Amino acid sequence: MPEDLNDMYRVRGHVKWFDPAKGYGFVVSETGGPDILLHVNVLRNFGQSSVADGAGIEIMTHRTERGVQAVEVLSIEPPARTDTMMLADFADLDPEVIAHAPLEAARVKWFDKGKGFGFANVFGRSEDVFVHIEVLRRSGLADLQPGEALALRVIDGKRGRMAAQVLAWEAALNDD
Repeated sequence: MPEDLNDMYRVRGHVKWFDPAKGYGFVVSETGGPDILLHVNVLRNFGQSSVADGAGIEIMTHRTERGVQAVEVLSIEPPARTDTMMLADFADLDPEVIAHAPLEAARVKWFDKGKGFGFANVFGRSEDVFVHIEVLRRSGLADLQPGEALALRVIDGKRGRMAAQVLAWEAALNDD
């Protein structure tokens, strides 16, 4: 690890925890060492306001007098799935169909983490798109804020249009 306080270095690891209400969380490096502070402003510069616990992350960091801090998020990967549960709306769908659904630009209408769901508006369409917390987690996010820009893969579920994948708008721009 660099000794100079101004040196930055690349770190791969996973999100130990992140609390959007507090505005920060911590990353654990895959090579060990102290926890790395991840501030919400650094995450917002990447285009997200939250990140799921356990998500893989690559960041640029630097050491300060108060410890190691993330200064830039380079990439985020959703956490590894540890369960085999699937929402009923996806049970009969081929995963390839979901993966090849087009990305649609949207804004969060509202999302209630406690209730486990919310809605987004796709640009140019009048109906709301249902967003379930499990889809959010599997997409590597933990929470959404009203007005937040997203890219959604949308399916026609048993109860209407619903998000099958959620990407932060900036991440979707780089998802070629």
